[in-house]
Amino acid sequence: MAKFLFAVVPIHGHISPGLPIARQLVELGHEVMWYSTSKYQQKIEMTGARFTKVQAAKDYDDSRLEEWFPGRADYAGINQLKFDLKHIFTDEMIGYNEDLTGILRDFPADVVITDSAFTGMLPMQLAGKAPKTAVYGILPLTLSSRDVAPYGLGISPNATAMGRIRNHLLRGLVEKIVFGDVQKHINKLMFSLGLPKLPHFLMNAPAMMSDLFLQGTTASFEYPRSDLPANVKFVGPFLPARPNEFTPPSWWEELKDRTVVHVTQGTIANENFHQLLIPTIQALAQEDVLVVATTGGKPTDKLNIPLPSNVRLESFIPHHELLPYVDAIVTNGGYGGVQMAINYGVPLVTAGKTEDKPEVCARVQWAGVGVNLKTGQPSKEQILHAVKDVLNKPHYKANVSRLSKEFQSADAIGETMNYLVQLADSDK
Repeated sequence: MAKFLFAVVPIHGHISPGLPIARQLVELGHEVMWYSTSKYQQKIEMTGARFTKVQAAKDYDDSRLEEWFPGRADYAGINQLKFDLKHIFTDEMIGYNEDLTGILRDFPADVVITDSAFTGMLPMQLAGKAPKTAVYGILPLTLSSRDVAPYGLGISPNATAMGRIRNHLLRGLVEKIVFGDVQKHINKLMFSLGLPKLPHFLMNAPAMMSDLFLQGTTASFEYPRSDLPANVKFVGPFLPARPNEFTPPSWWEELKDRTVVHVTQGTIANENFHQLLIPTIQALAQEDVLVVATTGGKPTDKLNIPLPSNVRLESFIPHHELLPYVDAIVTNGGYGGVQMAINYGVPLVTAGKTEDKPEVCARVQWAGVGVNLKTGQPSKEQILHAVKDVLNKPHYKANVSRLSKEFQSADAIGETMNYLVQLADSDK
């Protein structure tokens, strides 16, 4: 049996896909330890893994990022992504490295498992002192390619001769100009540790510097790349486990004989419900649909508007329970939520401009499974038109049904186990 150490960005959407992986490794008899923040101790320990808490890094609460990382609320779109890359993901690298160095002395893991945004292993990798590393991808693939526009722009791929010229020029613009200050930021941190510059663009580093990169989707929901590295494997979507207990709300039976539209702003970018939740409720107020709105765990009284008679509002409903009844979903485009919708064959309307959301929304449009509104704050008219499109134009349902079958036939956890055990047993 092997030793596995999880070191993952302590944010819900980064941790959740790893929990079933840890649980399965434990059930197979492997020794598993997970390094994280206090908030996630109980969830981690429920998998059977040993929990070890951050010490030198911040023990932050990801539901209050603006409090822990002052200034974040001043930015939006790509500028907020840059802020997050510098201050949430990269600055924490120093503390992560210190903690992990100590943990690995006492727990010499055969494989360290991270998510695709975790930077804490980069210093050891640059120093040539890292154990074997595996990454699970919880974002659209950030890896540069001659066939794909740079990550963050939300532009569809183009592998023609002219498209590759476009991609090359845009890649230079993005890596040197748009994210040049981010790259300088991480290299300055590396210098403070006595290490050389990062040999890859920051967003390429997870795939280029790991022994194994497990992308959490199928190839049909990711842009094709003719230059994809051999260590990148598509295993299928990492979907959350179905909850053991669920008490339906009193109105649940209404789902069974109505056209249902679900609207959500996810669990991170949901401070301002006027961006998507409220406009969707108002846009559909006169339509013959049942609107199920959820606040991503926030108190429902934060909505603070009169609710039309066709709206049912809840703080949270597990998607495994709700989505089988849903005919269309309006979402700001979180990767996990979008893939859950596809898994259940639900066409999408997406409107997101923060974190990875522009790239997720672009893939929704590219795959033909929904409408990308290309804004983080759509008008009521835009929402209404898009919802009618995905409900009434059959190609959206046909495309999402095809992709749903592919998702459901994938065995993400089983494939992941095979790859991880092979890596643990290999001579790096």
